[in-house]
Amino acid sequence: MPCAPVVVFAYNRPEHLKRTIDALRKNILANETPLYIYCDGPKSLNDTSKVQSVRSYVKTIEGFFDIHIIYRDKNYGLAKSIIAGVTEILQQFEKVIVLEDDLITSPFFLQFLNDSLNMYNDDERIITIHGFLCAINKKTPETFFLCDPGCLGWATWRRAWKLYDHDSQKLLNEIISRDLQSEFDFNNAYPYTKMLKNQILGKISSWAIPWYAVAFLNKKLTLYPGKTLVEHIGYDNSGTHCGNSGLIQDHPYEQKINVEVIPVKENAEIKKYISKFLWWSRFPKLQKLIKRLHL
Repeated sequence: MPCAPVVVFAYNRPEHLKRTIDALRKNILANETPLYIYCDGPKSLNDTSKVQSVRSYVKTIEGFFDIHIIYRDKNYGLAKSIIAGVTEILQQFEKVIVLEDDLITSPFFLQFLNDSLNMYNDDERIITIHGFLCAINKKTPETFFLCDPGCLGWATWRRAWKLYDHDSQKLLNEIISRDLQSEFDFNNAYPYTKMLKNQILGKISSWAIPWYAVAFLNKKLTLYPGKTLVEHIGYDNSGTHCGNSGLIQDHPYEQKINVEVIPVKENAEIKKYISKFLWWSRFPKLQKLIKRLHL
């Protein structure tokens, strides 16, 4: 089957974007993959120079089946840009792979996502394929399912994206009415409910937290690799939504992940480990202190 198109969302970080594209170009399916790059417009005059650097760079990109560049005249912001861009691509294609401009991928990232998209194409229990896995330091199966679509290098189908709902108030009301806050928060490990409330209040602007709520409420699953195929390089205060989060991660796994038939149900054991990881990720200063004490 044809390779799914890859859409990359870029703004004002030319060096991050170059690393993202360089890694993606090294994927074994890169020359069979259509590449779409959305370049957001500047927020202010202060951003103009870096935005222009990104736009100059993308004109030089080679190594993919074909390349399409979409320039936004105005600043959409990340959430609006991703929602609009993914929707536009899925009007043309049945499936899509999504990257932001600060993600380094394994050479086998595209193969894993394409193999998974093809295997689960008609299974409506599956809403996404995810390429990132946090460093939980536990033995993991080759692949497994979670009820969490993730946001760091992922893929979906047109049939699944039709479920997307940006009405955070409606999603929150349903979670509360069904008394699901604790479960939604990964058994109180991470404040996703608070994030949804902050989305409603306009304190954050996220496409991902409503997407997680949609998957959660509809009991839709996401396929994960047992080893991460993505490294996030954006936690250096260079991006609008980045910062020192204390994210613990491994470098991308440089071997093929075999996609085979497994039971379509959430892996409770892995979820337990990830819940612990999420809880610890909320305390980066404590992590650093413990690390120093062990040195």
